[in-house]
Amino acid sequence: MFTSFSTALSALNACSTAIDVVGNNLANMNSTGFKASEMSFSDLVTQSLGAGLGTTQVGFGTATPITLRNFAQGAIQTTGGVLDGAISGQGFFVVQDPISGNTEYTRAGSFQTDANGNLTTANGDFVQGWNTNSTGQMDTNAPVSNIVIPVGALEQPIATTVMSADMNLNSVANADATSTFSSPITIYDSLGTSHVLTMSFVKTGPNAWTYTATLPPADLADPTTAQVATGNLVFNTDGSLDLTQTTSPVVFTLPTFVDGATSGGTVTWSLTQTSGAGALTQYDQPSASSSSSQDGQAASQLVNVGLGNGGTILAQYSDGQQVMVGQVALASIRNPDTLVAVGNNNFQLSEASAAPNIGVPGTGGRGSISGGSIEASNVDIATEFTNLIVYQRGYEANGKVISTADTLSQDTINLIQT
Repeated sequence: MFTSFSTALSALNACSTAIDVVGNNLANMNSTGFKASEMSFSDLVTQSLGAGLGTTQVGFGTATPITLRNFAQGAIQTTGGVLDGAISGQGFFVVQDPISGNTEYTRAGSFQTDANGNLTTANGDFVQGWNTNSTGQMDTNAPVSNIVIPVGALEQPIATTVMSADMNLNSVANADATSTFSSPITIYDSLGTSHVLTMSFVKTGPNAWTYTATLPPADLADPTTAQVATGNLVFNTDGSLDLTQTTSPVVFTLPTFVDGATSGGTVTWSLTQTSGAGALTQYDQPSASSSSSQDGQAASQLVNVGLGNGGTILAQYSDGQQVMVGQVALASIRNPDTLVAVGNNNFQLSEASAAPNIGVPGTGGRGSISGGSIEASNVDIATEFTNLIVYQRGYEANGKVISTADTLSQDTINLIQT
């Protein structure tokens, strides 16, 4: 009878601990990426009473319950935050404590940048991943490091070196000046200054045209060098470009620009498409250009940075160009239930944890990352309220055991006294 005191007391302690865990779960039901804890109860060793071994067994109560972290997927909520990211599937964001330098792991993807452009969590931990180098390349096989956002950066200009144009020249045009057709193409010099290169075409005979390429004289140090190229075009009887009698590609040298840009650069005009067919045709249709392209660009200002699907960090510049400047890493841990919660939605490895496998999202069993979203807590309020009632009833029932044992003890004492 007297062991019932300690047995019931162990149950009171276990139920109290369980209620604490439920309270913590409910307190964090709105914490981003929070994972609820579950309770695992176990009994203590039993004692055998009487002559027969094991005939009568009485236990000593319940052990302190073990908490198990539930890493089930939380709901993905769209936030619209340009740097927010949510993990779908297995894996953790890798972060570094700026004070201790310890590596930690989290499912909370509410990211921001600090004064130095470092990508951080809402608590100031550095998000780990890879950055592009000076040539725009990224080595995801290299060790992870702090992701640095190029805040306020300028995109270097690129001088035009290759251009192309798809167009049709009117086959029924007269072979005189009335057939003249012009198509402007904007190109860029080494300083990012734009220049309008005018391509002019004149029919000289059946299936024969001439072309000239000119730049605005005002853009040039020597206005007399405005014409940079001239040549002939020959078409087949089916309207396709005769590449056996037409020089392709056309390479012309640019003159010196008045803005001081690098002189002597060349531009290659490709007269063929990727399929090998001629980019110019001669059909019974008005002369017109359908498309044109070139590989140069002006200097541009960084206007926005965001986290895209897959964990890529994309920088958008004022010219509309998007460039990948970083990649968020994910860590796959074989037994995540052994991780130790250290606050701020972060976890650390324990002695029982398997070594984390860090890599690109969507590879090696790692989950994917959705940009502009966060993962909500996986706390189920209905389940927690049910557990709360069960633990409350267990506490009350074991309290009744102690009251009953106390009454029996007093009765026993009274028998001895009488």
